[in-house]
Amino acid sequence: MTRDGRPQTAVIELDRPPARPQPRPPRRRRWRTAATLAGCLLLGAAAPPRSGPVTGLPLSARVALLGAGGLLLVADPPALTAYGRDGRVRWRGPAPVGAWSAAATEDLILVTGRDSARQVTGTWAYAVGTGEVRWYRPDRVRPAGDGAVAVTEVRSVADPGQRIQGAVRGVDLATGVDRWSVPVPSTAVLATTPGRVVVVHDDGLARVHDVRDGARLGETRLPPAGYAPGNPLVVGTHLVLRHPAPAGAALSGYDLPALTPRWRRLLPAGETPSAGCAAVLCLSGVRDRRALDPATGEQVWRWPGGADWRAGADDGDPARQVLLRPARVDGPTLVVTIGRDGPRPGPVLPAGTRDCHAVAGALACRGPHGRLAVWPWGSAGGT
Repeated sequence: MTRDGRPQTAVIELDRPPARPQPRPPRRRRWRTAATLAGCLLLGAAAPPRSGPVTGLPLSARVALLGAGGLLLVADPPALTAYGRDGRVRWRGPAPVGAWSAAATEDLILVTGRDSARQVTGTWAYAVGTGEVRWYRPDRVRPAGDGAVAVTEVRSVADPGQRIQGAVRGVDLATGVDRWSVPVPSTAVLATTPGRVVVVHDDGLARVHDVRDGARLGETRLPPAGYAPGNPLVVGTHLVLRHPAPAGAALSGYDLPALTPRWRRLLPAGETPSAGCAAVLCLSGVRDRRALDPATGEQVWRWPGGADWRAGADDGDPARQVLLRPARVDGPTLVVTIGRDGPRPGPVLPAGTRDCHAVAGALACRGPHGRLAVWPWGSAGGT
């Protein structure tokens, strides 16, 4: 409902074609780099459980590694190269300037570019099988299962990407045109889940929309809170909000899509929710990590000492999150994955390893001396 009592509806917009793709195709092929990287991934996937990493050619500082579904993308302007689950080159295409992040849908790879101030320069849609640029939009496009929405971020030098403004627009993934829109009168934060988009306005009004047509599926007024991209969190079919309480801070859980309140728990001092666990709600405290069932708020597991680990590579697997921790100062980096059944050990990465992306059953990183290095999951050794 609007403030004057009139019903708010989605606006269907089928006649606004997006701008055509602008990136130019690469002028030359980097056959040597491509062949070495392909072999690196292929051998890494076939390596024995305790083998060390397979390394490739040095990667310059301008090269961006991006994971998207089962593909590893190497953005080395003017070329963008995609590698598949078998470690072979899937396709090559023009790379957006400032390629920053990538996400996969069933048929597309969506690559978002940002400038030096981390402001969005647009989203490029590549055919997942061929690398053909299907369309381009000047805003940010976020997938939601078999659909997607486009948003305009509030420009901010200090915290870019924290809030959205203007409108949330449903995107036809086949063409890139708007299918529907709902207004954002001031600013809001947004979360997506397969088939749905959750919009939390700055006054606490939360609405859930169907990504196909913008239909409103649920609405509620949330408690006052520090709304941000990570608050509230969507965990499976539930929404969890961190907010002030008389005794400090609390967590409240809601069902999706109706936004029916289900539970509330006080939050121990120093403990904060962390995104990425998907199957459970992960909390990081002063020393430990623990997980709650998002449906009930009950504790599922506790990991003593787990707070020392930091979020690492996200492989898009909704059942696990990748965490990293240096074994000692200037020493190797340990890897674990956490999910509903708690932490599980992964490979050990040598000192100097960074910029990791989990893809196709392996962990691809910038290894020591800036070379590409790939560890298969289950590898327990490093060099």
